[in-house]
Amino acid sequence: MQPLIPRSAVLVAVLLWSSLAGAQTYPTRPVHIIVPYPAGGVADLLPRLVGQKVSEKWGQPVIVENRAGASGNIGMAAGAQAEPDGYTLVLAPTGNLTVNPALFPDLPFDTARDFTPVTLLAESPNLLVVHPSVPARNFKELVAYAKANPGKLNFASPGAGSGAHLAGELLNLEAGIQTVHVPYKGLAPAVNDLLGGQVQMMFAGISTVIQHVKGGKLVAIAMASPKRNPQLPDVPTVAESGLPGFDVTSWYGIVVRSGTPRAIVDKVQRDMAEALHDADLRAKLAGLGLEPVGDTPAEFDAVIKSDTRKWTDIVRKANIRIEK
Repeated sequence: MQPLIPRSAVLVAVLLWSSLAGAQTYPTRPVHIIVPYPAGGVADLLPRLVGQKVSEKWGQPVIVENRAGASGNIGMAAGAQAEPDGYTLVLAPTGNLTVNPALFPDLPFDTARDFTPVTLLAESPNLLVVHPSVPARNFKELVAYAKANPGKLNFASPGAGSGAHLAGELLNLEAGIQTVHVPYKGLAPAVNDLLGGQVQMMFAGISTVIQHVKGGKLVAIAMASPKRNPQLPDVPTVAESGLPGFDVTSWYGIVVRSGTPRAIVDKVQRDMAEALHDADLRAKLAGLGLEPVGDTPAEFDAVIKSDTRKWTDIVRKANIRIEK
């Protein structure tokens, strides 16, 4: 007489087999990517470009849905309510996963509980720039000037709680300076006033300001990422200019509703990582100021947790509040 197999073991085996079988046939219908921002920006173009590549591999359409509003929280809430079957992916920028939970205590979802990381698609290096009227041409000169003139320098951002805002506050705290935040309703008016000299400095994605730097309208002070950028190889990083460990790198990742079968999560990650190795796609991303990544779910999860700790601490120390 053969020993009986416990029901629990049978159930686990059935579930595992179902998951693997589902991953082998996935996807059998269109896959949607929720983007929590309007059409036209980097957060919209990135998933469209990657989605086009994986669509060719999958033989199924990949449809981008823009669910903008409330600093991205509307789209994230929609993703948190999706079926956990892998047919709804969510494009999640840095702020939505690591900053907004600290800024909005009443969110209708929990980023750690309701989402499973899939892969970090791409990173966007940030550049610290100043208006030419500022008497500083490198990071040490800027810090020295700011210390000698507390409260005189203003830094722009696309809005309170944005990445540029948090970067400025991080610089204030780590460099021991006092610069004043000036929030705008969007990136374009912030850059316009920086070019006009109404504000003196700003952290911005390199693709946003590089043409103004090369045209002499802005001065590149330092890269806010851990390494120099090939587009501006002579511009040092903040870290090598006096603040070791300083890192303000924006990124865009893919997450799914928690409970999505692991085999499907792994398949989406593998196929998107493969797409990110395509030379044509990489060239298009470079034109957007993006550096492709395509890491594993575990690696992306570690990035999310690390940045969440960092930005939650900055929100608390700088006493950042969002007006409702």
